[in-house]
Amino acid sequence: MNDDTKGVHPSIKIIPLGGLEHIGMNITVFEYEDEIIVVDCGLSFPTEDMLGIDLVIPDVTYLKENRNKIKGFFITHGHEDHIGALPYILKEVNVPVFATMLTMGLIERKLKEHKILDTVDRSIVDFGNVVKVGSISVEFIKTNHSIVDAAALAIYSPAGVIIHTGDFKVDYTPVFGDAIDLQRFAELGKKGVLALLCDSTNAERPGFTPSEKTLGRVFDNIFHEHENRRILVATFASNVDRVQQIINTAHSYGRKVAVEGRSMINIINTAMELGRLSMPENTLIDVDEILNYPNEKTVIITTGSQGESMAALSRMASGTHRKIKITPMDTVIFSSHPIPGNETAITKVINDLQLKGAEVVFHDTHVSGHACKEEIKLIYSLTQPKYAVPVHGEFKHLKAQEAIARELGMASENIIILHSGQILSLSDERAEIIGDAPAGEIYVDGLGVGDVGSSVMRERQILGADGIVVVTLVIDSYSGEYLAGPTITSRGFVYMKDAEDLLEEATALAYEKLEKLRGQGVSDWGRLKGALKDTLGDYFRKKTKREPMILSVFEEV
Repeated sequence: MNDDTKGVHPSIKIIPLGGLEHIGMNITVFEYEDEIIVVDCGLSFPTEDMLGIDLVIPDVTYLKENRNKIKGFFITHGHEDHIGALPYILKEVNVPVFATMLTMGLIERKLKEHKILDTVDRSIVDFGNVVKVGSISVEFIKTNHSIVDAAALAIYSPAGVIIHTGDFKVDYTPVFGDAIDLQRFAELGKKGVLALLCDSTNAERPGFTPSEKTLGRVFDNIFHEHENRRILVATFASNVDRVQQIINTAHSYGRKVAVEGRSMINIINTAMELGRLSMPENTLIDVDEILNYPNEKTVIITTGSQGESMAALSRMASGTHRKIKITPMDTVIFSSHPIPGNETAITKVINDLQLKGAEVVFHDTHVSGHACKEEIKLIYSLTQPKYAVPVHGEFKHLKAQEAIARELGMASENIIILHSGQILSLSDERAEIIGDAPAGEIYVDGLGVGDVGSSVMRERQILGADGIVVVTLVIDSYSGEYLAGPTITSRGFVYMKDAEDLLEEATALAYEKLEKLRGQGVSDWGRLKGALKDTLGDYFRKKTKREPMILSVFEEV
């Protein structure tokens, strides 16, 4: 070793490109010298103000600029906020993908839909196995979550060991598979952990998260109390353990099970094919067969627990579902916790169901898949990290985990709360933010990816709030005379028949402004349209307190 390198501690960069300050769109870059691995690649769902947007995926400009360094995507589990963006990103950055069995099964279904399955290198990794890519190695560690085959990742680099918990909870009695491998966390802690990136979702909640298996008794009680009614259960399609318990309870009461909702059908089929979900013989029926059985002999498992407008349950509630009609003989169970922002939509669905006479059950029918305070304390105590980097949550969740780490005796300077895009350099000697990488949201609208930006979104919001006013003018191409117009029409602004005086006055104002400009020798269309926009905008704002989009259409003849 040369004298100038003695005592230098190797460092690794951690760059979250999403998943901080909000729930969803999880993706984190780990970079050591000229090698990069990426943990997760998720999407988020649009908020109410994202008009017309289907999905939101992370800006991966940094990955595209450094694509030659990337060794692979390492995926912790199969939820949309961790795998949903993969098909879009792999089209631009095609590198190997590593995941556990069910996670890979769900990823492959997505890649197949996007017609890129055969072009992506994929590897299924068993728990306890280590994948070596250059000087970085990644070990998959068994955890528990609300989906089967969830993993934490131990990332080995010359700078030290970093543990990324993924989404997790400590469940000693999981519905499927083994309990979380706490022994492995302890073994890594004894050897020395540089940093812990820990799930913060429930960091504000005291105590422990109940086991998923406790819901088995809840479902049994509900089924017993409603033996003479048809039962519908709405839950997250990806919560395979929850679905398994619903199936088990239905079978014990001699009921047939029908599945409705595209994502629910896809995930259940994938889980069954991979042996992660078992269906008792002669239990599953097609939705078309529901009417062949008495109400008290059927259960429908459906999507729509978050009030999504196009989901199966929402269409049943509104009476637009083609095959299932809600009746007073139905009991509907909501077995999920409302995602923040979805409360209004969920309440509407519940009201619509109750208006049709259905009984709705939504209390004590869900347990979280995320660790509460005491479980987070347990992981910290076992791993004893030098640095804490809270992940997965809104800012208040990250701050709650910071408080937990401080309560356990960790020094404040060793707890780093990052914002998306910040580049954290970690070594055994120091932790410092050394810069920023591009980070943000890319909107997916239909087949378009990224072609709807902030300006288009602002226009959609204006149109949605105040409508549009169109000014039409026909101009003589030789003389420049106005042959027809200006004519004003509107959509979503005012009802034309009830606002004749307003529009007539606006038309006269527009004509007066055009004549004045023509008298000044102004013929440039850009200036004319800009003047009309300003003049009419001021007028409508003064008269109506609204600000419609104003569009001028000039035609030469």
